[in-house]
Amino acid sequence: MKLKTITVSEAGEGVRLVTLSRPDAANALNTAMGEELLSLWKAMAKDPKVRVAVLTGAGRFFCAGADLKERDGMTDAAWGEQHVMFESMIRAQLSCPFPIIAAVNGAAMGGGCEMALACDFAWGSNTARLGLPEVGLGIIPGLGGTQYIVRAAGARRASELLMSGLPIDAAQALDFGLLNRVVPADELMPQVLERARVIASKAPLSVKALKAVVQGGAALPLDKAMALELVQYNRLFKTKDRREGVAAFNQKRTAVFRGE
Repeated sequence: MKLKTITVSEAGEGVRLVTLSRPDAANALNTAMGEELLSLWKAMAKDPKVRVAVLTGAGRFFCAGADLKERDGMTDAAWGEQHVMFESMIRAQLSCPFPIIAAVNGAAMGGGCEMALACDFAWGSNTARLGLPEVGLGIIPGLGGTQYIVRAAGARRASELLMSGLPIDAAQALDFGLLNRVVPADELMPQVLERARVIASKAPLSVKALKAVVQGGAALPLDKAMALELVQYNRLFKTKDRREGVAAFNQKRTAVFRGE
């Protein structure tokens, strides 16, 4: 796949590093980037070798949101068509069976913030800022941002953040539950990639099952969520990886999981 606005590299066995690469435009999300991300997430979702992905931005920014220079003067029809593609892009990201970790290295605004929050979890540098400023542009977040914020921070905090449109710093994002951890800027990528490698070393069928249970169970009543958990549990204990995991534990060696 030839890519112009993003780069993809291998950062360990089963780990893919996806970097938004329009640093001169603060990695703003334009049509080309949306199309490339849409194709990339779809392709990676089918690749059994991918166990974890890390999403970050090149340079000082994670992503400044939608490219407003590209959108300046857009007709309503063109705007709507572009947004339908962006919706497909975020759904493709959400549909990836493996975990995606956001490494928020700088400002993540608007659609950039939504892409970070659509990841399974996020770490940020101490220079990170997150915000959803759409209310100042006459629109609202349209890639799930309102719902991610409510689920992470609660309705009252979400209302203030969304209605003011003001960004929050890394410490407040950590307090709100939008970031899992904040580290010095020069330690962000080494630490995130190390965490990604730890996850990639675990049983891949188990990791994928955990993602499905966490995402699927969050909106269910407890009894139905527990039933969903048991469906996955009962499937997994019959796998070769379960046998390998128990054997490796008893033999005091590192397990070799093959996703079988």
